[in-house]
Amino acid sequence: GPALWALVIGFFMILVDTTIVSVANPAIKAALDPDTANLDNVVWVTSAYLLAYAVPLLITGRLGDRFGPKKIYLIGLAIFTLASLGCGLSSTLEMLIVFRAVQGFG
Repeated sequence: GPALWALVIGFFMILVDTTIVSVANPAIKAALDPDTANLDNVVWVTSAYLLAYAVPLLITGRLGDRFGPKKIYLIGLAIFTLASLGCGLSSTLEMLIVFRAVQGFG
């Protein structure tokens, strides 16, 4: 029931987010400072997210065992949502990369 829908919505958000950023990389490069937003640096927008998402998986799984999966899931969803707002408000490539890493952790 509701737990399944919560998981489906969460995974959908991750999928949409990853797809949107991959498609938006050229626009991100064009919109931000051309001196720092070369293609090598723009790739970090996606890479920072993936690293921050994958590396702590075992630790966050253990936190879910200890404090309850619902609580940890909701905390992660809140972090992801707030970091998404930060990504939208970012004015530099560095800010965007940092918020993407926080988003991935969430």
